[in-house]
Amino acid sequence: MAELSLREEQRENWGSRAGFVLAAIGSAVGLGNLWGFPYKLYSTGGGAFLIPYVIAMLLIGIPLLIAEFSLGHLSQRATPDAFGRANRKFAFVGWWQIILSFIIVTFYAVILAYCLSFLYYSVTGIFSGSLPWAGQGVEGVTKAKGFFKETYLSRYGGMQWHIVGVLAITWLMMYLCIFRGVKLVSKVVLWTVPIPWVMLLILTIRGVTLPGAMQGLEYYLEPDWMQLASPETWRKAFAQMFFSMSLAFGVMITYASFLHRKSDLNNNASIIGLADLGTSFVAGLAVFATLGGMAYASQQAGNAVPVEGVADKGPGLVFVAFPYALAQLPYAAWFSTLFFASLLLLGIDSAFSITECILASVVDKTGWNRDKTLIGISLVGLGAGVLYCLKGGLNWIGTIDDFVNGTWGIALTALLECLVLGWLFRLRRLRQHANERSDWKIGAWWTVCIRVVIPVAMAALFAWSLYDDMTKPKGYFNDPKTGEFQIGMVVGLVVMGLAPILAIVIGSLRFKSAIPDEPITHDYSEDKPHGRAVGVLSILLGIASIGVIVRGFHLAMTATYLSAFTTMGSYSILGVEICSTSGSFYASVAAAFALAALLLSGLTVVRLEARTIRTSMLARLGAGVGTLSLGLAAGFGLAMFVAGQKAMQASPAAEIAKKAAERYDGELSLAGYIIIAGMLGLITLGLGWCFYRAIRAAAVKAEPETQEAEM
Repeated sequence: MAELSLREEQRENWGSRAGFVLAAIGSAVGLGNLWGFPYKLYSTGGGAFLIPYVIAMLLIGIPLLIAEFSLGHLSQRATPDAFGRANRKFAFVGWWQIILSFIIVTFYAVILAYCLSFLYYSVTGIFSGSLPWAGQGVEGVTKAKGFFKETYLSRYGGMQWHIVGVLAITWLMMYLCIFRGVKLVSKVVLWTVPIPWVMLLILTIRGVTLPGAMQGLEYYLEPDWMQLASPETWRKAFAQMFFSMSLAFGVMITYASFLHRKSDLNNNASIIGLADLGTSFVAGLAVFATLGGMAYASQQAGNAVPVEGVADKGPGLVFVAFPYALAQLPYAAWFSTLFFASLLLLGIDSAFSITECILASVVDKTGWNRDKTLIGISLVGLGAGVLYCLKGGLNWIGTIDDFVNGTWGIALTALLECLVLGWLFRLRRLRQHANERSDWKIGAWWTVCIRVVIPVAMAALFAWSLYDDMTKPKGYFNDPKTGEFQIGMVVGLVVMGLAPILAIVIGSLRFKSAIPDEPITHDYSEDKPHGRAVGVLSILLGIASIGVIVRGFHLAMTATYLSAFTTMGSYSILGVEICSTSGSFYASVAAAFALAALLLSGLTVVRLEARTIRTSMLARLGAGVGTLSLGLAAGFGLAMFVAGQKAMQASPAAEIAKKAAERYDGELSLAGYIIIAGMLGLITLGLGWCFYRAIRAAAVKAEPETQEAEM
């Protein structure tokens, strides 16, 4: 039968491999590396955070990036159409990702507007002779925080018009970067990606040479191993990996669709993942070395301010810590200008990559004129971004970001992506496509990762996080410190609930001017589908597993609420019994049902695919349901185990505070030095191996051409 590999109609291509790799790195490496990664690492266990993060990068990030590159390159279409060609019924998964990407770019552009504003202040500082936030010692700390929070983000008034104007300029810059297509993008990134790395190295060197820098590095890297028992640590590590790598955004699928036929996929994915990891880690060194210097300056002035006293959450970390560090340099205004110009370049790569992804998806779906569609998307994005320019807009950015990049947003679409590509599509096709074009080949381990490891891990994290959120002391919708109702949580849930509905609606629309959908075809030895009976049985087992989980979850929630009357630490004796006995029993039963469903249908699918026999959709659905329910059962069982352990080992608040105080002594421990050496070694050796394979593959390809020329 005919094989659909790449579309014959004309489609833009990247100018070179370097252009594509830098563009993909530019999308992956952005502002999130400078403020998201350092703060999340610091607030969830320090160096211990690196364990789930590295696991997520190696077992989820790089394998999933290879899958997205393969799907985009094979289909030659943007994300929704790419999913539609894999399985027409699940094109909505691609639109779900595009909608979440649009939400992200609306507030991401606002942060870029902050960068552009600080660039303006830096340039004017060159002519005036000083920066508006400049100061020495404790005065510098106070002025850096006060300038951003009170002067720039004014506490008074409604709309911050000075930010709205800069936001409009930001969207105009994004438009100019992509209005000529990906060939222009490949030229832009040759400058916008390397320059920020140079500035980041300069700031890192300056940060670690500040007095008190070691104190900040201790807060950054000192491991708190107990945090690994918290779902918050794993949730933030996984969410940061997805956000930082631009995975499940639709960006990488769309970018790969513009690659020419002989482009490498596997090695490029590894290079991009390791480069992103290295940027995040080095950014953390720069940020917290600087925070250590700020805390030291305050302490020398008689203020007992710890590092956490000068650390702000989210974007504030960048617009407070870095301005302070820059003000301590000679020719501070010049360095500040270079830094914020680099920061703007770093962030705009990610912003216009998301916009390009949205644009390509809409054009592929509708057949509309590209230029006019880009103008429309830019205007709508600008209008939505104005909402974040209201008073308190920075808080709204944090709330929406937590939802979109949490288990209810991008992580959930990544789970569905793996289920669709792993079980509802012939995954061997993607693996074969990637291996035929890459410097090195992926084996069966990659198939296991996409079909089982990643969806089970994501489903387990979802169940664990859901239980943890619903059993918080003051409730999910209330502030855990004050108990006040948080309207932002409601808005976030509404947005997350509407996203899949809107995705289904958009996916069902048909446009006459659009290019017709052509599914990726496969060669089968038989047209009659097999495995229906096994599929039905597996689906029933999976549903039974989910039912058991729901029942166990209900009992655990009841026990948690009763713990308010009879407490032992943070849980009641009844709660401990439920978590350790009944909860474990329900989780075990659910896991047994789920595992049976996965083995029945999963092995059937694998066996039939190996014989190139058409597999029934029921069998594929059965394998997907079994994988999903196994992950949910694992997450529920893990939640019960951790809750029981916390209850049995609960310590008085005074003892916990004492241990936290003893954790920091102003010196980096041996574990901290090992973490630095291990991370730098992993990044250096990994990138070295990738470049070696690329050079070796290029030499092998050049040999036949040389021999042919000699003849």
